[in-house]
Order: sequence, then structure tokens, then C-alpha cells
Amino acid sequence: MSADHARRRARTVANTTLLTLTLSASPLCGTALADPPAIEPPSANTIADNGSRSGSASGSTADGPDGSTAPPGANDFGCRPSAAHPRPVVLVHGTWGNQNAWDVLAPQLKTEGYCVFSLNYGKDVTSVMGAKPGSYGNGDIRESAEELSDFVDRVLASTGATKVDLVGHSQGGTMSRQYLRFDGGAAKVSKMITIAATNHGTTMNGLITQATGSASGSAAGSSSGSSGLAGGPIGAVFGLASTQQLVGSEFITALNAGGDTLPGIDYTVIATHVDKTSTPPEATFLTAVPGATVDNLWVQDICSNDTTPHGDLPKSPTVAYIVEKALDPSSPATLPCG
Repeated sequence: MSADHARRRARTVANTTLLTLTLSASPLCGTALADPPAIEPPSANTIADNGSRSGSASGSTADGPDGSTAPPGANDFGCRPSAAHPRPVVLVHGTWGNQNAWDVLAPQLKTEGYCVFSLNYGKDVTSVMGAKPGSYGNGDIRESAEELSDFVDRVLASTGATKVDLVGHSQGGTMSRQYLRFDGGAAKVSKMITIAATNHGTTMNGLITQATGSASGSAAGSSSGSSGLAGGPIGAVFGLASTQQLVGSEFITALNAGGDTLPGIDYTVIATHVDKTSTPPEATFLTAVPGATVDNLWVQDICSNDTTPHGDLPKSPTVAYIVEKALDPSSPATLPCG
């Protein structure tokens, strides 16, 4: 057997093994797994960020609101920021989710006097998950960052503000960092708050090691999805954005090559010890470069009994408290755990 043939066979085995492991995985996002038809993955598993959605969107799917209607209090393009809260807040959902991930937090921020905005991004129907109604955040993360750039420009133009604050869940945090570094976002963002973001890639709760025998991420292949785990059945089922977030992918390597952060931006990084999606959980933490500030926080350091799973973190009262205090340290928010 030639060396090239052996490598191709190894990649095929790794792809098949990881796909099988993922489809048969236990509930890892706090939502019970549905029995998947044929190759279709469950509605929530090791990569999913959308959690069990709730809200009042006019369109809905079996998994919840389909993102066709903004969260309550969001996307009022007639909103004018107040002196107390001069920067609009843009909420960025995660993989397979949509803007209705923010159906709880958005109205809370609106009540506090913020201009609040949310978007759907990254719709790519070429994967099984991407073709599902209401499933966004599955396309190339670099292209999604360009969508975020356009949306932020629209928010700034409509509100008259000079900068926004970003709140991103899971891929939403990672994609926002792509926007900051490569799409001009650093000049338009004051605060970046990430919630269990895949900032340094994810091991998928150890499934990569089980599939490949290596935790180094070398099997993640190229960020374009042309080889390794980024191609074949993995990319075809889960979508390119999911494979780009694997530890060691070219996308993650390029994102962090110049350092975790950028000068002039205040970062708040939220992690939870019970995360089984963005793993290991501490890999989300960032290191400040000169001119940047970073506050790395564990949910359990604020409320030790908060066991909200990854997909539901945008609805966690503890996360809401951290976000509100990060946006404005003088916020009247009270500790949800007393």
C-alpha cells in the first residue's frame, strides 16, 4: 500500500469514526437527543450552539423559532442611543442557531435602555444541518464575518453611534473576533463579550481524539473544508463552520496567529465548567496584548450552582448578569443567585 493511499484510508476511517461517534453521542448541550433519521444528526449534540430555543418569533420549526422575527426589543433601527448607553449592542448567535437565541437577553437589555440589534448570518444549505429551516451559522466563518461587518455598518449609520459593543455566543464570539481582526471591526467596536466561544478551537468533548488518536487537531484539515475532517461526511453533515472551529484547524490558527486580542478593545470572556461543546472550557479564555483588557470569568465563580449547558447560555440569568455588568459596571443588575 502506498503512503498516499494509506493517508487517504486513514482520513476516511477518521471521518467515518468521528461521524459515528458524534451521531451516537449522549446529550451534550442540555437538550435531549432526537433519534436521527438515517445520517441526519440530532437536533442538539456536541457541535450545536442553538440549545432549546424559546421565544415568540412568527416562524417556527420543530427546534424552535426560525429567526424570521427579531427578538423582543431588538432591531429598532429608529433607536437613538442615550448618554447613559451611547453604544448599540449587537448580539451574535452561534452555530446552527439564529437571532432568537437572544429572545431572553435582548428585551432585558432593551429595558435597561440599550439600543439592541441581532442578526442571522452564515446560511449555507450545502450541508445537512445548514439545510434545516432556522439553522444559520453553518457557512464559512470568514464570509459570516463580512456579513457582520455589513450589519454593524448599518447599525452605526442608523443610530448615529461611532462604535458598538458585541456579544457573541460560541461561534458568534469567534466569528466576531474574525471581524475585529480582518474586516475593520477593531475601529468600530469598544467592548467584545464572548460566551463560551470556540476561541482556540474545540475538541468536541474528546471526540476528535477518539476518532483520530490525536488531540492536536491535525485531522481538522484546511479551513476551506477541502481535506481532513473538514471535508467528506463531516463537513457534508455539520457544515464548514463546525469544522473550522475544531482545534488545530487552519482557520483557528490564522485567527490567533497575531495574538488573541487587539489594542483598544475591552474583552469579557465567559466560560462554564460544565461546557461539553466548547472544550476544554478554559480554551475560550484570551490573553491581552498591550492596549487591550481581558476579563476571563467562570460562570460558577459568580453563581456556583449554575449548570446551564452550552446551548442555553444566552438564556442564563448568570450570563445576563455578567453581560450587563461588562457593558456597564454601574448596571443595577442583581446577582441571580443572591
